[in-house]
Amino acid sequence: MTACAECGFAYDLDLVPSVSALVRAAAEAYADPLRADPDLLRRRPDPGVWAPLEYACHMRDVLFVQRERLLAARRRDTPIAESMGRDERVEHDGYLQQQPADVARQLRDAALLFTHDLDRLSDADWERALIYPFPERTERSLRWLAVHTLHELRHHLLDIHRQLDTTTPTG
Repeated sequence: MTACAECGFAYDLDLVPSVSALVRAAAEAYADPLRADPDLLRRRPDPGVWAPLEYACHMRDVLFVQRERLLAARRRDTPIAESMGRDERVEHDGYLQQQPADVARQLRDAALLFTHDLDRLSDADWERALIYPFPERTERSLRWLAVHTLHELRHHLLDIHRQLDTTTPTG
């Protein structure tokens, strides 16, 4: 089982039966830090490190992109998931100009859409594959895609908490 060296998240593909609830809970957990002072949410600690609001916007977009990747894998055999252009989106979508309360709501909605489609997968669907672009281009199952999305949510929430100097969530 692979684990994230930075946050310790274990890629346990047996999480699939509970992954939808875990994704929804993780997305909901962004609401509290997004109530912080908007100036703090928009402040980058370093030019190469995103601000908390940028991480939250990124996760909203990740959920939308992962949903489209999931749907593509159900429509076609082993589609290629193109890069989402994560760094370009920060500027193109004006992440720092967005309203934190709107982003919190959108993140919850994106999680609901993504998990609705996860909940509709049959046992066979979970094994459908796509070519995933990150960290290197390789074939991944929808089972992995779901667990990876949960990891992203938890990892970036930890990034936000570190920057806001609040209590770090566990789990």
